[in-house]
Order: sequence, then C-alpha cells, then structure tokens
Amino acid sequence: MILSYLRTVGLYLVLIFSVRLMGKRQIGQMEPAEFVVTMLLANLASIPMQDGGIPLYTGLLPIVTVLGMELSLSGLILHSVLFRRFLCGKPVILIDNGKIRQENLRRTRVTLDELTGHLREKDVLDISAVQYAILETDGNLSVFPFPKERPASAKDAGIRAKGQYLPITIIEDGYVSRENLKQAGKDSLWLEKVLRERGSEAADTFLLTVDASDRVVWLGKEGRS
Repeated sequence: MILSYLRTVGLYLVLIFSVRLMGKRQIGQMEPAEFVVTMLLANLASIPMQDGGIPLYTGLLPIVTVLGMELSLSGLILHSVLFRRFLCGKPVILIDNGKIRQENLRRTRVTLDELTGHLREKDVLDISAVQYAILETDGNLSVFPFPKERPASAKDAGIRAKGQYLPITIIEDGYVSRENLKQAGKDSLWLEKVLRERGSEAADTFLLTVDASDRVVWLGKEGRS
C-alpha cells in the first residue's frame, strides 16, 4: 500500500514537471499536437499507477520520451512555418467582410449553432454586426465587429483617459512577498506605515497591492473590516 502511494506521488510530480516544461499553453488553449501529448502523458502515467507489478522506470521512460519529442517538435514549430502549418494548421476565416463563408464552416465542421454560440461568448448577439470572424488554430474564435458597431473608445469620444497601472501584490493571505515589495520600489518602513494606517498587521491582511501611481488596495481577512 505504501509503495503504491509513493509510486503515485512520484508519477504525479513527474507529470507536473513535464507539463511545466511544455509551457503554460498546455493548461490553456492547446494546439492539436499539444492536446495529443497531454492525453498521452495521462494514459502513460495511469498504467504504472494501477499496476504495482510494473517497474517504475518502465512507466517513466515513455513519459520522458514523449516529453523529449514534444520539446523537439516545439523547436521545429518555432523555426519552420511549413512544419507549423502541417502540425498546427492555420486560421480559417468563417465570416469575411460580413459574409458567412459556408464552405469554410463545412470544412472545419462548425455548425451555425456553434458559430452563434461563440459569438455570444464575445458579447455579440447580432451576426450581421460582425465584419470578420476567424477560427484560430487553438479552437478560439476571434471576432471583429464592423467599426460602426464597436463601442466608442475614449479617443473616439475625445476624452483623455487616466493612466493605467499594473498592481503589484505585496501581501497575499498574510504572506509578505519581499521580492514584490522590492519590485514596487518600496521597503519595510513603507509597509509598516501602510499597515499602521489601517490598524492592521501582515498576518491580518488578506490582500495588499500597490501600483506605480502609489494607489494602495488593502483587504483584511474575514472578521475584519
């Protein structure tokens, strides 16, 4: 029982390490080849997990082999346009200048219900308002409404928009990130001052962020206001 548990934990850690090596795309939208690799890794790992009679290295060897092939193919995809098109395909235009390309719908096996469903996900209810819709290689649909259908931007309205800054998390659930504190250009004295102004301590803080404009957002843990 203990041996089986340790084997499972070991294979689990190897799979996590393998997926991390393949990049974050494996966790988000995947190309066809990436999806196949992910399914293969899961199936290869399940065999030695279930059968204690199989040596652990026997299960690890195929995983390492598939991982090596994936990393090699990723390199080829980066450096070869032809190979990338062969392995990943290329984007397909489903709506071209307001006209639905029916032959492309049939070729990609996308129904009208699926197309309108994707449009609703993009907050588009009127299909006639779409100038271009492109099916990307990872299965996502890029939607571009006609200019007259797009919401007016601050530039269009002649409004000078305020600057936008990325907040940096200093404290998360009581944990102080010294690395982020340094990145934000702050120090421990600044942090103590901010917490003192809110009558709090790091351990009582659920979230504390600061951006380049020195805007601070503080949220206390439950039970504190």
